[in-house]
Amino acid sequence: MKSMLLALAGALLLPAQALPQAPRVVSLTQVPCQFLESEHGKNRGYKSLKAADCEAINARTGEARLAAAKTLELERGRTIFRVTNRDVPYELGFWLRGASLIDRARLPSVSGGGLTTGRTQDYAVDLKPGRYVYSCPLNPTPDYALIVK
Repeated sequence: MKSMLLALAGALLLPAQALPQAPRVVSLTQVPCQFLESEHGKNRGYKSLKAADCEAINARTGEARLAAAKTLELERGRTIFRVTNRDVPYELGFWLRGASLIDRARLPSVSGGGLTTGRTQDYAVDLKPGRYVYSCPLNPTPDYALIVK
């Protein structure tokens, strides 16, 4: 009994950094051809029945949208990107990777598909400091910026 109490007391006195941190959750919502949060919550009302529709929209609007897009800034550490497919009538995915070829070689990445209409899926990654981009290759979106400090 005494050893159990000592173990419990020791556990309670551990510094906060010794305890595992719960991952941060970043929620992102995909609508046709865009992530809402990346474009300041503004749904541009694009219509898309297939990836080629978004490719054409991005060719016309992508550069200006990226110039105005919000750069996501996060601290390093365990992160879950919780991505929702809102009203895109085909399967989506998510792809986070280093912003440059060098960054892609040294930074972690996460990707996956299977995100059907109305579904939400988690993509977990342990972020390291650096510059990243994220997008959806299946619902072609611009490459939105993410900086990890």
